[in-house]
Amino acid sequence: MSALITPELVALDKNLGAAPSTVIRHLAELVVGAGRATEIEGLYADALAREAKTSTGIPGGLAIPHCRSSAVTEPTLAVARLSQPVDFGSADGPADLVFMIAAPEGADQDHLKILSKLARSLMKADFTSALRAAKTPEEIVTLVTDIVAPVTATAAAAGAHSATSAPAATAAPTGAGTTGAATAGARRLVAVTACPTGIAHTYMAADALVAAAKEMGIDLQVETQGSAGATPLAASVIDSADAVIFAVDVDVRDKGRFGGKPVVQSPVKRAIDEPKKMIQEALAAVDNPNARRVSGGGAASDSVAENEHLGQKVKRALLTGVSYMIPFVAGGGLLIALGFLLGGYDITGVADDVVLQNSLWNLPEGGLAIYLGAVFFKIGALSMGFLVPALAGYIAYGIADRPGIAPGFVAGAVSGFMGAGFLGGIVGGLLAGIAAAWIGSFDVPRWLRSLMPVVIIPLLASIFASGLMFLVLGGPIAWLTVALNDWLSGMTGASVVILGLILGLMMAFDLGGPVNKVAYSFAVAGLGAATLANQAPWQIMAAVMAAGMVPPLAMALATVLDRKLFSPVERDNGKAAWLLGASFISEGAIPFAAADPLRVIPASMLGAATTGALTMAWGVTSKAPHGGIFVFFAIENVLGFILAIVIGTVISALAVILLKRYVRKTPSAESMQQNNTLVTA
Repeated sequence: MSALITPELVALDKNLGAAPSTVIRHLAELVVGAGRATEIEGLYADALAREAKTSTGIPGGLAIPHCRSSAVTEPTLAVARLSQPVDFGSADGPADLVFMIAAPEGADQDHLKILSKLARSLMKADFTSALRAAKTPEEIVTLVTDIVAPVTATAAAAGAHSATSAPAATAAPTGAGTTGAATAGARRLVAVTACPTGIAHTYMAADALVAAAKEMGIDLQVETQGSAGATPLAASVIDSADAVIFAVDVDVRDKGRFGGKPVVQSPVKRAIDEPKKMIQEALAAVDNPNARRVSGGGAASDSVAENEHLGQKVKRALLTGVSYMIPFVAGGGLLIALGFLLGGYDITGVADDVVLQNSLWNLPEGGLAIYLGAVFFKIGALSMGFLVPALAGYIAYGIADRPGIAPGFVAGAVSGFMGAGFLGGIVGGLLAGIAAAWIGSFDVPRWLRSLMPVVIIPLLASIFASGLMFLVLGGPIAWLTVALNDWLSGMTGASVVILGLILGLMMAFDLGGPVNKVAYSFAVAGLGAATLANQAPWQIMAAVMAAGMVPPLAMALATVLDRKLFSPVERDNGKAAWLLGASFISEGAIPFAAADPLRVIPASMLGAATTGALTMAWGVTSKAPHGGIFVFFAIENVLGFILAIVIGTVISALAVILLKRYVRKTPSAESMQQNNTLVTA
């Protein structure tokens, strides 16, 4: 237990600068100096990234920056008592006591329980007073050790708490009943707290709510969904509650349990700063027939923070759809590439016949390679066929939770059937999600609730979303897609270089999104008209494929050239991006663009546009619609193809490095406060 902190991890009465970033960096240096982490920059970057999500200042002159990091080798606490307080974003002013919790990415449950116990102890005035009065680092170590040494699995996890007006009320395990006698006629509330790392704020918010509820005479039980483990609240406790509080920065697990309850939702830090106000809002919601409620299907009518505007909600839903779509793209694209490698570029025309009419014991002409090539190509093509339905289905899921999946998939399938493609999939997914969330918000009798998510919501939402696609929207969206293709086709006679530049811009604009897919669909649609006398469609295909390879390759290269600019997670994504980029999977750059779109996307577009223009200028052709470098055998002037990709990759990588280095403000207290509502994708 005592190994959590040692005297060399304590800085007493020092001036560590005026910004949270300088304090965090100094504490990271202490952790590395004590042999608890392998590198300063990695730990510093991870802690700063966590700070950007939600500032870690808490009432009482405290701050508790924390993170999980691959740079950390063992769970560690570093403490700084500042002679010059620093503003970490707490509503009551700057912090003079700063506690940095550094946990390994694979920290075991026992250590996480200890760290969460320590974080919760900071809510106790006597503990923090003793820390402020300590004369030496050794005294700090002793105080911390005395707090964490008695911790047990039950006490540390503290999966739930109860608070009543009775003096004997104490915290209870998650799902347990109230331990004290509740005031007669008192309102009953339940709450869920959860933060991205699940180490500190999750438990501190729970304790703050419990303490406020006890003072107000309210029966409150909290489920902490954190790293130290979580035991769900008992169904009987939820059923008897009048309202629910979600103090979360991430999605609530199994939200459907709270269906029909009035809900108040906010970032987890608000429960630390304003616990009484949140409880008062929950009590007001009980008597308000127009209050937001958790739907019977599990989606809350305010499924994100109450201050999230419409644009953020739509963006979150779209990112959800894209994130679930990526595995279909990655798996399908690589399988198609293997099919081309084994069966040749003309496997597209014979794959169905080869797979259906042959087997391992009855090989087609051309032998095992042709047969396996056809099998791989067909599996990949079928996987890619799920892209639009999966995109639409999980956009709807991002809006309405699980009840939105089925109507979203159906709307996506309708979009593909009508030729509306990705644009139709996005529209259909949004419609299905909105319909499912709206229907799920109905206040239905208890006996009907179990049928809502599995029968009623999918049925009615499918009729609504897919009906609109068939009757109203599908045709115009399909026409728009065709019009965009015709517009691009009309440019081929004017300037192939300009066309290549435009296609490159489109391929990098949304990294596998609708604009990217319009350019790709345009290229694939033209392959059927290509001949030896008319190689323009093959040139367009080469430009599109080469440009689409640039963004992920550039991000991978950038993480190698200047790794300090990227978090450990991004560096890991960079390793995967090499293969994804080489396979022509533009979505490999999405994790980088989601975290920093204003720098990553323009840099990607610059390199991709250069590559598209160069491939057209050099007359590079591709007879294969997918596969990247793995279909080199189907590419004419392969050296020009590779050189154009290398040039574009270097341009984009250097551009994103320059933008990240010089178009970035030094983190400050003000920026930390402004970043409170940021969410990582």
